[in-house]
Amino acid sequence: MKQIQLSILEIKKYLKKRGFIVSKKISKKKEEVIGFDVLSKTFLSCLIIISIFFIMPLAINFTKDKMIFSKNYENISKNNFQKLLENQDPKLDDGLDKNFLFEDVFKFDEQPKDSVRLSAATIEELFKSTDYNLEDVRKNKLVKPISLTLLPAEITKIENAKKRKDLFIQIILPLVIAENNNIKSDRNKLFSILNKSKNTKAEQVWLNSKFKQYGVVNKDLSTLKIRMDEVPVSMAIAQAAKETGWGTSRFAQEGNALFGQWTWSGEGIKPSEADDDSTHTVMKFNILQASVKAYQRNLNTHSTYKSFRSARAELRDNGQKLDSMILSEYLDEYAETGKEYVKILQQIIRQNNLIDFDDAKLLPSSIELESLI
Repeated sequence: MKQIQLSILEIKKYLKKRGFIVSKKISKKKEEVIGFDVLSKTFLSCLIIISIFFIMPLAINFTKDKMIFSKNYENISKNNFQKLLENQDPKLDDGLDKNFLFEDVFKFDEQPKDSVRLSAATIEELFKSTDYNLEDVRKNKLVKPISLTLLPAEITKIENAKKRKDLFIQIILPLVIAENNNIKSDRNKLFSILNKSKNTKAEQVWLNSKFKQYGVVNKDLSTLKIRMDEVPVSMAIAQAAKETGWGTSRFAQEGNALFGQWTWSGEGIKPSEADDDSTHTVMKFNILQASVKAYQRNLNTHSTYKSFRSARAELRDNGQKLDSMILSEYLDEYAETGKEYVKILQQIIRQNNLIDFDDAKLLPSSIELESLI
């Protein structure tokens, strides 16, 4: 029989016509590599899918946490204020909502207090019995928490200028430090809130109240941070001294007005030199502390003092102390005399060494001390 020799190619064609497919045998080694590759790709795909389903809820929650109540508030507590100041962002510290600006100040002023006007001699004896004197304060930087509600009427009769000034400073110093402490506490709480991804309802309510107190429009956190800050003690005392003649003015004696703030509400003291058609009066208060509160709120919110706040923020950003000699330069619009007013303030600060009190601390109050006031 004649043998028929067929090539492999012809055999493949023959089998293919009848539905058979002949493939090349893969070595065991290659088969393992292909199998591992398929398994790796399958595992990686599964891992990606699982990760997506796991991460998506976290991402959504994180986004929600970055929202403080109904609006989105960006956590910018670590932003560099220098960049904002250099860029002169028109929205920074812009606008003022006056509806609730002094609401908390007036509520504080209306609280029932035993407003007893002590005589100058009684106050001096009180300071002496509690070892409260300015020399010790300059040395130890500690102030007795004696909060008087009214200035003594006799301060106008103290002829010795140094004695009158010292008494005035002793009365005003604890009040200014106390208000700075309140602001410092609020400022610390603000930064604590900003540095958290999620805040409690109580914190949200508190933040809303501060937007109102500082007249912040659109609930802008950058603006709140610039406005919620302290006023140098030496500058506050110098302004109180200038505006009241070291406690002897009619505004100070009749209305506890330490800083000569104007109001158009009609409830104030009309200046004797004011024109008949003038509608402004000087704000009056029941107690001295309310006057200090209103003064700091005024500097921290009014558009006139925007440059003052900007300079203060720059000092903060550079890690410097709040220098009253620098910041007082921006108070030229506080009085009609302009730059002359600034010169007088700086002269008062230098001549009376008021900078000594800038880093003074208020001692904790005690029941025994309070009983003496």
